[in-house]
Amino acid sequence: MASSKNQKLTHAIVALIMSMVLLSFAAVPIYNLFCKATGFGGTTQRASSYSHAKGSKTITVYFDANVSPGLPWQFVPKHKKVDVVTGENILIFYYSKNLSNEDIIGTAIYNVTPQKAGKYFNKVHCFCFEEQMLKAGTEANMPVTFYIDPAIENDPDTKDVDEITLSYSFFKVR
Repeated sequence: MASSKNQKLTHAIVALIMSMVLLSFAAVPIYNLFCKATGFGGTTQRASSYSHAKGSKTITVYFDANVSPGLPWQFVPKHKKVDVVTGENILIFYYSKNLSNEDIIGTAIYNVTPQKAGKYFNKVHCFCFEEQMLKAGTEANMPVTFYIDPAIENDPDTKDVDEITLSYSFFKVR
């Protein structure tokens, strides 16, 4: 009898440990899906088409650019800020230059602050959707097309949002 109870307990503990291991591997993809769906952590939305709805609120969008140590690139926004009416489609550019003697592939991660604005910030086209290769010594203008969903005007949590900062950080891939 005791052996049967010990066996059941052992099986339950092994099943629990295996479940925890499986969940630990699934945590990052699940968290990424959650962030993309909700805008949590300042994650912006990816839109498949341009906005057709117009709002009435003007929000100032500031642009920030960072390069990780070890990536010999110059990377700066060509625009420091732009005033956007919600629903308005905007095209801006970031400038980058490879300062090294070798071809480098980089990738950009991004977010917006305040984080609560992330679910309303929609990017239609962005250099950040794909890895970017800059040949040795070359430069490029990298486009971003976005709009702010007019629904931001009706959300009580974002009534105080008059400014948003779109920030990118470039990292070397290879």
